[in-house]
Amino acid sequence: MTGKSKDALRTIGEAVREIGVKPHILRYWEEQFPMLEPLKRAGSRRYYRPEDMDLLRQINALLNEQGYTVKGAVKHLQSGGGKGGQKVSAPAPAQSEFTPAMPQLGDDKIQKLRNVREELAKALAA
Repeated sequence: MTGKSKDALRTIGEAVREIGVKPHILRYWEEQFPMLEPLKRAGSRRYYRPEDMDLLRQINALLNEQGYTVKGAVKHLQSGGGKGGQKVSAPAPAQSEFTPAMPQLGDDKIQKLRNVREELAKALAA
């Protein structure tokens, strides 16, 4: 976190450092999540309020930790999930709203991928 007060406005640069995503991701989230509306000043500079930062943390957790799709995360937040002090570690989303970060791979596929990785490493080293 920056040296700013907890209640201070954050620029997009400060927000991305705190949340851990790229600026274009935050701009995309603003398009997809109607409840995310940072202040915009001259030149469309964004300033994120403390409540915006809380919402960004929730969105990030839903998408990048819990495996929600954007559509599923929007639905979850609009239905009251994550509001009023409720943690975003809500029950897992319905299967249709869930996209696992990595598909389940069998041991044989994992070994094949390791072999390919080794071959690529050898080719790059040559």
